[in-house]
Amino acid sequence: MKSYTITVNGTAYEVTVEENGNAAAPVAAAAPKAAAPAPKAAPAAAPKAAAPAAGAGSVKVSAAVPGKVVKIVASVGQSVKAGDSVVIVESMKMEIPVVAPQDGTIASIDVAEGAAVENGDTLATMN
Repeated sequence: MKSYTITVNGTAYEVTVEENGNAAAPVAAAAPKAAAPAPKAAPAAAPKAAAPAAGAGSVKVSAAVPGKVVKIVASVGQSVKAGDSVVIVESMKMEIPVVAPQDGTIASIDVAEGAAVENGDTLATMN
C-alpha cells in the first residue's frame, strides 16, 4: 500500500492506495487536511506493464478515456482500415470503441480483457 496527498480545489486529502495487479484501487481516505500553502507535486505514476514485444508497430492505438477493457476486437496480424474497432473500453457505463487511426496491420495488443486503462495508455500498435 502507498499513501499519497492529493489536492483538489485547494483542499488536501490523504489517500491510501493498494496495488492490485494492473489496477490500483483506493482502499481508504482520511478527512481533509488544512489547506496547504502550495500544492505538492503529484507522485510518480505506478510502473506500466512491460514494454511491447520487439515486433511492435510504430503507430500507437491509445485510450481516449480511462476505463476497463471489455473486449479485444482485433488480433495481431489482422489488417484494419482507419476507423475499424481495435479494442472496446467501458467508461462511465458506456462502451467506447478505440479505433485504428489509419490503415495498417495490428503489430501488438498491449492489454488484456478486464485491464484498467488510463487516458493515453497504449492499447495496441500498428504498422
